[in-house]
Amino acid sequence: MLPQKAKEALNSWIATAAPVVAKVLNKSDVSWKDVRERYMSGLEALFPASEDVDYQTERMGSVDSLVCTPRNLSEQYRIILYIHGGGYVHGGVEAYKALTGHLAKKLSAKVYIPDYRQAPEHPFPVPIDDVYSAYKGLIKKGHNPKNISLIGDSAGGAMVVTIMRKARDAGLPLPSSGVAFSPWVDLTHSGRSAVTRDGVDPICNVEFLNKLGRLFLGDEIATHPDASPVYANVQGLSPILLQLGENEVMLSDALRLGTNLAEARVRTSIEIWPGMFHVWHLFAGILPESDQAIDSAVAFIKNHQIS
Repeated sequence: MLPQKAKEALNSWIATAAPVVAKVLNKSDVSWKDVRERYMSGLEALFPASEDVDYQTERMGSVDSLVCTPRNLSEQYRIILYIHGGGYVHGGVEAYKALTGHLAKKLSAKVYIPDYRQAPEHPFPVPIDDVYSAYKGLIKKGHNPKNISLIGDSAGGAMVVTIMRKARDAGLPLPSSGVAFSPWVDLTHSGRSAVTRDGVDPICNVEFLNKLGRLFLGDEIATHPDASPVYANVQGLSPILLQLGENEVMLSDALRLGTNLAEARVRTSIEIWPGMFHVWHLFAGILPESDQAIDSAVAFIKNHQIS
Protein backbone atom coordinates (compact mmCIF):
# COMPACT_ATOMS: atom_id res chain seq x y z
CA MET A 1 0.00 0.00 0.00
CA LEU A 2 1.28 3.44 -0.91
CA PRO A 3 1.38 6.17 1.74
CA GLN A 4 -1.47 8.65 1.40
CA LYS A 5 0.78 11.45 0.14
CA ALA A 6 2.19 9.16 -2.56
CA LYS A 7 -1.33 8.06 -3.56
CA GLU A 8 -2.35 11.68 -3.99
CA ALA A 9 0.75 12.41 -6.07
CA LEU A 10 0.14 9.34 -8.24
CA ASN A 11 -3.47 10.36 -8.85
CA SER A 12 -2.29 13.86 -9.76
CA TRP A 13 0.23 12.41 -12.22
CA ILE A 14 -2.44 10.27 -13.85
CA ALA A 15 -4.75 13.28 -14.15
CA THR A 16 -1.95 15.42 -15.59
CA ALA A 17 -1.18 12.71 -18.17
CA ALA A 18 -4.82 12.32 -19.28
CA PRO A 19 -4.52 14.79 -22.21
CA VAL A 20 -1.39 12.95 -23.37
CA VAL A 21 -3.21 9.64 -23.31
CA ALA A 22 -6.12 11.13 -25.25
CA LYS A 23 -3.73 12.51 -27.87
CA VAL A 24 -1.85 9.23 -28.25
CA LEU A 25 -5.13 7.34 -28.61
CA ASN A 26 -6.23 9.84 -31.29
CA LYS A 27 -9.06 11.19 -29.13
CA SER A 28 -7.90 14.81 -29.00
CA ASP A 29 -7.50 17.67 -31.48
CA VAL A 30 -5.11 19.61 -29.23
CA SER A 31 -1.71 20.15 -30.88
CA TRP A 32 1.28 18.11 -29.75
CA LYS A 33 3.03 21.33 -28.75
CA ASP A 34 0.20 22.32 -26.42
CA VAL A 35 -0.18 18.80 -25.02
CA ARG A 36 3.51 18.66 -24.16
CA GLU A 37 3.58 22.12 -22.63
CA ARG A 38 0.58 21.42 -20.42
CA TYR A 39 2.00 18.06 -19.34
CA MET A 40 5.40 19.53 -18.53
CA SER A 41 3.95 22.43 -16.55
CA GLY A 42 1.77 19.98 -14.63
CA LEU A 43 4.66 17.71 -13.74
CA GLU A 44 6.92 20.62 -12.87
CA ALA A 45 4.29 21.79 -10.38
CA LEU A 46 3.82 18.27 -9.01
CA PHE A 47 7.57 17.62 -8.70
CA PRO A 48 9.10 21.08 -8.05
CA ALA A 49 12.74 21.91 -8.64
CA SER A 50 15.25 21.80 -5.80
CA GLU A 51 15.93 25.22 -4.31
CA ASP A 52 19.64 24.55 -3.78
CA VAL A 53 20.30 23.53 -7.40
CA ASP A 54 20.88 25.97 -10.25
CA TYR A 55 19.41 25.29 -13.70
CA GLN A 56 20.64 26.70 -16.98
CA THR A 57 20.64 25.78 -20.66
CA GLU A 58 23.78 24.77 -22.53
CA ARG A 59 24.31 23.61 -26.10
CA MET A 60 25.54 20.01 -26.28
CA GLY A 61 26.30 18.81 -29.78
CA SER A 62 23.26 19.61 -31.91
CA VAL A 63 20.76 20.04 -29.05
CA ASP A 64 20.21 22.22 -26.02
CA SER A 65 20.49 20.59 -22.62
CA LEU A 66 19.21 21.62 -19.23
CA VAL A 67 22.17 21.62 -16.84
CA CYS A 68 21.54 20.99 -13.14
CA THR A 69 24.35 22.17 -10.84
CA PRO A 70 24.29 21.90 -7.02
CA ARG A 71 25.32 25.13 -5.34
CA ASN A 72 27.79 23.29 -3.13
CA LEU A 73 29.40 21.41 -6.04
CA SER A 74 32.82 20.03 -5.16
CA GLU A 75 35.87 20.69 -7.33
CA GLN A 76 36.04 17.04 -8.41
CA TYR A 77 32.50 16.65 -9.63
CA ARG A 78 30.91 13.91 -11.68
CA ILE A 79 29.11 14.21 -15.02
CA ILE A 80 25.69 12.65 -15.58
CA LEU A 81 23.88 12.58 -18.90
CA TYR A 82 20.24 12.09 -17.93
CA ILE A 83 17.92 10.93 -20.74
CA HIS A 84 14.31 11.74 -19.94
CA GLY A 85 11.41 9.45 -20.74
CA GLY A 86 8.05 10.05 -22.34
CA GLY A 87 7.87 7.40 -25.03
CA TYR A 88 9.98 9.53 -27.40
CA VAL A 89 6.81 11.61 -27.81
CA HIS A 90 5.66 13.61 -24.80
CA GLY A 91 8.42 14.03 -22.21
CA GLY A 92 10.47 17.14 -21.53
CA VAL A 93 13.35 18.44 -19.44
CA GLU A 94 11.18 20.64 -17.20
CA ALA A 95 9.49 17.63 -15.58
CA TYR A 96 12.84 16.26 -14.43
CA LYS A 97 14.22 19.19 -12.46
CA ALA A 98 13.33 17.57 -9.14
CA LEU A 99 14.68 14.10 -9.92
CA THR A 100 17.88 15.34 -11.54
CA GLY A 101 18.33 17.80 -8.69
CA HIS A 102 18.30 14.91 -6.23
CA LEU A 103 20.83 13.03 -8.36
CA ALA A 104 23.06 16.09 -8.75
CA LYS A 105 23.25 16.63 -4.99
CA LYS A 106 23.71 12.99 -4.03
CA LEU A 107 26.43 12.45 -6.65
CA SER A 108 28.07 15.89 -6.46
CA ALA A 109 27.52 16.03 -10.20
CA LYS A 110 26.58 18.28 -13.06
CA VAL A 111 23.56 16.68 -14.70
CA TYR A 112 22.90 17.34 -18.39
CA ILE A 113 19.40 16.61 -19.74
CA PRO A 114 19.27 16.74 -23.56
CA ASP A 115 16.13 18.45 -24.86
CA TYR A 116 15.88 16.07 -27.79
CA ARG A 117 13.34 16.41 -30.57
CA GLN A 118 10.32 14.12 -30.37
CA ALA A 119 7.87 12.17 -32.49
CA PRO A 120 5.55 12.28 -34.29
CA GLU A 121 7.05 15.45 -35.77
CA HIS A 122 10.53 13.93 -35.46
CA PRO A 123 10.18 10.13 -35.52
CA PHE A 124 12.81 7.40 -35.27
CA PRO A 125 15.78 7.79 -35.24
CA VAL A 126 15.79 11.56 -34.53
CA PRO A 127 15.38 11.41 -30.72
CA ILE A 128 18.19 8.86 -30.45
CA ASP A 129 20.46 10.79 -32.80
CA ASP A 130 19.93 13.97 -30.76
CA VAL A 131 20.92 12.27 -27.51
CA TYR A 132 23.93 10.66 -29.16
CA SER A 133 24.98 14.11 -30.38
CA ALA A 134 24.75 15.36 -26.79
CA TYR A 135 26.96 12.51 -25.58
CA LYS A 136 29.52 13.27 -28.27
CA GLY A 137 29.34 16.90 -27.16
CA LEU A 138 30.33 15.91 -23.63
CA ILE A 139 33.31 13.96 -24.94
CA LYS A 140 34.31 16.84 -27.23
CA LYS A 141 34.31 19.21 -24.25
CA GLY A 142 37.11 17.13 -22.76
CA HIS A 143 35.24 15.39 -19.96
CA ASN A 144 36.91 12.16 -18.88
CA PRO A 145 34.53 9.37 -19.97
CA LYS A 146 35.49 7.44 -16.83
CA ASN A 147 33.79 10.23 -14.91
CA ILE A 148 30.60 10.18 -17.04
CA SER A 149 27.55 8.03 -16.36
CA LEU A 150 24.31 7.72 -18.30
CA ILE A 151 20.95 7.57 -16.52
CA GLY A 152 17.57 7.37 -18.19
CA ASP A 153 13.98 6.41 -17.51
CA SER A 154 11.47 4.57 -19.70
CA ALA A 155 12.39 5.41 -23.32
CA GLY A 156 15.42 7.18 -21.87
CA GLY A 157 16.37 3.95 -20.10
CA ALA A 158 16.39 2.16 -23.43
CA MET A 159 18.56 4.93 -24.86
CA VAL A 160 21.13 4.36 -22.12
CA VAL A 161 21.90 1.05 -23.84
CA THR A 162 21.53 2.40 -27.38
CA ILE A 163 23.85 5.37 -26.84
CA MET A 164 26.52 3.07 -25.41
CA ARG A 165 26.18 0.81 -28.45
CA LYS A 166 26.46 3.71 -30.86
CA ALA A 167 29.57 4.97 -29.07
CA ARG A 168 31.06 1.47 -29.11
CA ASP A 169 30.40 1.02 -32.83
CA ALA A 170 31.90 4.45 -33.62
CA GLY A 171 35.03 3.76 -31.60
CA LEU A 172 34.21 6.47 -29.06
CA PRO A 173 35.04 6.04 -25.37
CA LEU A 174 32.16 4.64 -23.36
CA PRO A 175 30.85 6.13 -20.11
CA SER A 176 31.85 4.47 -16.86
CA SER A 177 28.35 3.07 -16.25
CA GLY A 178 24.69 3.28 -17.07
CA VAL A 179 21.51 3.17 -15.01
CA ALA A 180 18.09 2.48 -16.54
CA PHE A 181 14.96 3.30 -14.56
CA SER A 182 11.95 1.28 -15.81
CA PRO A 183 13.44 0.93 -19.31
CA TRP A 184 11.11 0.48 -22.31
CA VAL A 185 13.28 -1.94 -24.26
CA ASP A 186 10.94 -4.00 -26.46
CA LEU A 187 8.37 -2.13 -28.53
CA THR A 188 6.73 -5.44 -29.50
CA HIS A 189 5.79 -6.00 -25.82
CA SER A 190 6.38 -9.72 -26.19
CA GLY A 191 7.11 -10.43 -22.54
CA ARG A 192 4.68 -12.21 -20.22
CA SER A 193 4.22 -9.17 -17.99
CA ALA A 194 2.54 -7.38 -20.93
CA VAL A 195 -0.35 -9.74 -20.16
CA THR A 196 -0.06 -10.35 -16.42
CA ARG A 197 0.59 -6.68 -15.49
CA ASP A 198 -1.64 -5.02 -18.07
CA GLY A 199 -4.12 -3.01 -16.02
CA VAL A 200 -2.01 -3.38 -12.87
CA ASP A 201 0.57 -0.71 -13.64
CA PRO A 202 -1.32 2.58 -13.11
CA ILE A 203 0.92 4.51 -15.51
CA CYS A 204 1.13 2.33 -18.64
CA ASN A 205 -1.01 -0.22 -20.43
CA VAL A 206 -0.25 -2.17 -23.57
CA GLU A 207 -2.77 -0.44 -25.83
CA PHE A 208 -1.28 2.95 -24.98
CA LEU A 209 2.29 1.69 -25.42
CA ASN A 210 1.55 0.09 -28.79
CA LYS A 211 0.15 3.34 -30.16
CA LEU A 212 2.95 5.34 -28.57
CA GLY A 213 5.51 3.05 -30.18
CA ARG A 214 3.95 3.43 -33.61
CA LEU A 215 4.03 7.24 -33.32
CA PHE A 216 7.75 7.00 -32.59
CA LEU A 217 8.64 4.32 -35.12
CA GLY A 218 6.95 5.83 -38.17
CA ASP A 219 7.76 3.38 -40.96
CA GLU A 220 10.42 1.48 -39.00
CA ILE A 221 9.84 -2.00 -37.58
CA ALA A 222 9.50 -2.44 -33.82
CA THR A 223 12.37 -4.93 -33.67
CA HIS A 224 14.99 -2.46 -34.88
CA PRO A 225 17.79 -2.80 -32.30
CA ASP A 226 18.04 0.95 -31.78
CA ALA A 227 14.35 1.12 -30.90
CA SER A 228 14.18 -2.17 -28.96
CA PRO A 229 17.55 -2.97 -27.33
CA VAL A 230 16.46 -6.54 -26.51
CA TYR A 231 17.25 -7.29 -30.17
CA ALA A 232 20.67 -5.60 -30.10
CA ASN A 233 24.24 -6.79 -29.82
CA VAL A 234 25.18 -5.58 -26.34
CA GLN A 235 28.71 -6.96 -26.12
CA GLY A 236 31.42 -4.70 -24.74
CA LEU A 237 29.16 -2.23 -22.92
CA SER A 238 29.93 -0.59 -19.58
CA PRO A 239 28.37 -1.85 -16.33
CA ILE A 240 24.60 -1.33 -16.28
CA LEU A 241 22.02 -1.25 -13.50
CA LEU A 242 18.38 -1.98 -14.34
CA GLN A 243 15.71 -0.93 -11.83
CA LEU A 244 12.18 -2.21 -12.42
CA GLY A 245 8.88 -1.99 -10.64
CA GLU A 246 7.26 -5.37 -10.09
CA ASN A 247 3.91 -4.01 -11.33
CA GLU A 248 5.25 -2.83 -14.70
CA VAL A 249 4.00 -4.20 -18.00
CA MET A 250 7.61 -3.75 -19.21
CA LEU A 251 9.04 -6.02 -16.48
CA SER A 252 9.59 -9.20 -18.52
CA ASP A 253 11.13 -7.37 -21.48
CA ALA A 254 13.61 -5.55 -19.24
CA LEU A 255 14.52 -8.82 -17.53
CA ARG A 256 15.21 -10.28 -20.97
CA LEU A 257 17.55 -7.36 -21.66
CA GLY A 258 19.29 -8.05 -18.37
CA THR A 259 19.81 -11.68 -19.39
CA ASN A 260 21.20 -10.59 -22.77
CA LEU A 261 23.64 -8.21 -21.07
CA ALA A 262 24.78 -10.87 -18.62
CA GLU A 263 25.27 -13.46 -21.37
CA ALA A 264 27.31 -10.87 -23.30
CA ARG A 265 29.57 -10.58 -20.23
CA VAL A 266 28.44 -7.07 -19.38
CA ARG A 267 28.59 -6.33 -15.65
CA THR A 268 24.86 -6.24 -14.92
CA SER A 269 22.80 -5.54 -11.83
CA ILE A 270 19.03 -6.00 -11.76
CA GLU A 271 16.74 -4.71 -9.04
CA ILE A 272 13.03 -5.56 -8.84
CA TRP A 273 11.00 -3.38 -6.50
CA PRO A 274 7.80 -5.12 -5.31
CA GLY A 275 4.61 -3.16 -5.80
CA MET A 276 6.30 -0.31 -7.66
CA PHE A 277 4.94 1.26 -10.84
CA HIS A 278 6.54 2.75 -13.93
CA VAL A 279 9.26 5.32 -13.07
CA TRP A 280 8.38 5.55 -9.39
CA HIS A 281 11.71 7.38 -9.02
CA LEU A 282 9.95 10.66 -9.77
CA PHE A 283 8.39 10.45 -6.30
CA ALA A 284 11.66 11.19 -4.49
CA GLY A 285 10.90 12.82 -1.16
CA ILE A 286 7.32 11.50 -1.30
CA LEU A 287 7.72 7.71 -1.48
CA PRO A 288 10.40 5.86 0.56
CA GLU A 289 10.99 3.31 -2.21
CA SER A 290 11.81 6.16 -4.58
CA ASP A 291 14.50 7.52 -2.30
CA GLN A 292 15.87 4.03 -1.70
CA ALA A 293 16.04 3.23 -5.42
CA ILE A 294 17.83 6.51 -6.13
CA ASP A 295 20.31 5.84 -3.32
CA SER A 296 21.01 2.41 -4.79
CA ALA A 297 21.60 3.94 -8.24
CA VAL A 298 23.91 6.55 -6.71
CA ALA A 299 25.94 3.83 -4.99
CA PHE A 300 26.23 1.90 -8.26
CA ILE A 301 27.52 4.95 -10.12
CA LYS A 302 29.99 5.84 -7.38
CA ASN A 303 31.31 2.31 -7.47
CA HIS A 304 32.15 2.64 -11.18
CA GLN A 305 33.31 6.25 -11.51
CA ILE A 306 36.77 7.56 -10.72
CA SER A 307 35.65 10.49 -8.52
